[in-house]
Amino acid sequence: MSFARAFLRKHKVSGVLGFSVLFTLYSGILPNVAGYGLAQESASPSRPPETQTPSLPPQQLQPPAPSQAPASNYDKAIFLKPIPADQLAFLNQFQGVAAKDVMRDKQFRKLMKSFVPDCMFHYGRDMVLSDALDMVFKDSTLQVQVRDGRYLTMSGLNGPYLVGRAFLWIDMQDGIGLGGFYFHPTNGEPTPSVNVFSRQVKEDYLALSQLPPEFAEDLTRWSEESRVPPVTTRYFLTGSNKKILLEHDEEFCAASATNAPADSSCITMDADAADLDMDAANYLEQTHHATNATAWMINGPDQVAWLQVRDNTCGRGPNPVGCRIRMAHERTAVIIKRPPVVHAPHR
Repeated sequence: MSFARAFLRKHKVSGVLGFSVLFTLYSGILPNVAGYGLAQESASPSRPPETQTPSLPPQQLQPPAPSQAPASNYDKAIFLKPIPADQLAFLNQFQGVAAKDVMRDKQFRKLMKSFVPDCMFHYGRDMVLSDALDMVFKDSTLQVQVRDGRYLTMSGLNGPYLVGRAFLWIDMQDGIGLGGFYFHPTNGEPTPSVNVFSRQVKEDYLALSQLPPEFAEDLTRWSEESRVPPVTTRYFLTGSNKKILLEHDEEFCAASATNAPADSSCITMDADAADLDMDAANYLEQTHHATNATAWMINGPDQVAWLQVRDNTCGRGPNPVGCRIRMAHERTAVIIKRPPVVHAPHR
């Protein structure tokens, strides 16, 4: 269930909205539709809990539902300042080495500055992103993998709190570096979330299909191994120190009948992914794409009105779930492509 829907239920917003709201929606001029009003419900902890993430017993480990990778729209030009291949050749020596040991290597630490954004990150508390990575990789004994003599992947599953997991990925031929950080935020933002990042990218919005297809494959593999839900809020941290939407464009129902999720749950996954993207787009707009945004920056109840209109519209049609997905995608596209919204100071 999306955060906006939780707000809708809490405040008992129901009934048919006035003609003016419907007219503005269908005219495409509903202004500043964003915000969930969850600010007063959440507070960032002064200090994160100093507890180790408990391991799950084997019977609780469920394999994630399969998904169909999106058709690639990869454009290598979105990655600026590629790292020369001769500066990456040393990475081959790390095949099979524990991730924690690689993170202590001075040459590797220097390389990280080329693709890890130098931004503040809210992992329980504000810290530099590289510090958050250190916390997750500090005790990781998972071995570094170099696939096809080209793609290096290393993982850390030992975050001290908030179920922190992370990975780093480097294309040694094209000179591209990416990473991801999964955790359960406690400051009121959509949770859990995956923050994909690269200092080499400075786009305003992205979909998964725009990233290297080999990275998308390894991201899926890492998610499965790290028990990251297949449908999760996703952001991208850029070299402009902005937090943008990393939109789901996987086709969860495109797989063949033999490997599609049972009982048509793929349709629900498509709908949930569309809602998560819309929620994340609203959150990012209201927090001005800050990489360490907190939920109490959010203001405005307009999203609640839009959700009521969508429920009224889709509830009357022959395909309510398909209508819900279509309207969510359309709404997300409007939010991420419109000019920044200027809000009055929050008091």
